[in-house]
Amino acid sequence: MKWKETDFNTGIENIRAVLIYGQDAGQVDEFCDRAIEKLGIEKDNLFALDSDELREKQDALFAESCSPSMFGGKKMVIISNAGDSDAKILAELVEHNGLCASVIVTAGDLKAGGGLRSLFENGKEIAALPCYTDDAKSLAALIRKELSAASGIQQITPDAMAYMTSHLGGDRGITRGFLTKIALYVDDKKIIELEDVEKCLPDTGAADTDDFLYSLTAGHIQQTMMALDRLLYDNAEPNMLLRLLDGHFKKLLTAVVEGQLPRLFWKVAEKFNQAIKIWPESEITSVLVRLNELEKQLRTTGMPAEILLRDFSLKLVVRAAKLALKRRK
Repeated sequence: MKWKETDFNTGIENIRAVLIYGQDAGQVDEFCDRAIEKLGIEKDNLFALDSDELREKQDALFAESCSPSMFGGKKMVIISNAGDSDAKILAELVEHNGLCASVIVTAGDLKAGGGLRSLFENGKEIAALPCYTDDAKSLAALIRKELSAASGIQQITPDAMAYMTSHLGGDRGITRGFLTKIALYVDDKKIIELEDVEKCLPDTGAADTDDFLYSLTAGHIQQTMMALDRLLYDNAEPNMLLRLLDGHFKKLLTAVVEGQLPRLFWKVAEKFNQAIKIWPESEITSVLVRLNELEKQLRTTGMPAEILLRDFSLKLVVRAAKLALKRRK
């Protein structure tokens, strides 16, 4: 079955398994947490496994999934970072007659018609729930809803809203974390203004993040690496920066392929327009593939995240500079 959020809210108790996938890793994590909460899964009844361990621990996976809990209550199995190559094993699991645990499978962006999506979209008593990054309209609605519900914010100025919608949306977890912070920051006055947002977004400094993302795709080597130095000095998480890079390149891809320009804060608009002119679709697609590989590499190899991020960022901005130079000739 193909699900939307409303289907998840009303149907999670009635299915055997759900695939939660998409570009927005924070939203994937959020739905996974909500499934645990809705089904009342206790910590002792939770069995988590990364897809890289599927074949090595297949026997343990089936034993956990097809045996009743020793502690009482319902069990849940979570398989993270799955891909199309895992479809066969997962089909055997979710279709097993002895299955007595709820199965949650999480994944990144999956192509339509691939093995994993086809399995969950077309199967019985199983479902697929996509988690796409918020666009400007849905993001603005989320911001208003969360802030009014959490702290009774009475007003968000247009400049403040424009700034938030241009800087958030790539990761639901980052978005919610910021909304919690800004609500506390303006608790005394109940009004959010541009100055408030600039001070709070993101935790590592909005100016540095802008310099890093937009200078990189525009081919400004020195600005990019200086901004990255400041971000890492301020303890920015490399994984978070990779997610922001992924969202930035997806925004760029949409602009290049579909001509849909996002709402941009004036300070970054010029650099983004430069990037649109120099990055072809094929190059952006290759970067997105490499970003997915790099994020998986950070999770599974234990290699130094900061070194990998610096190396990758330098190669990207140098490539952007070469593309810009080629275009000018």
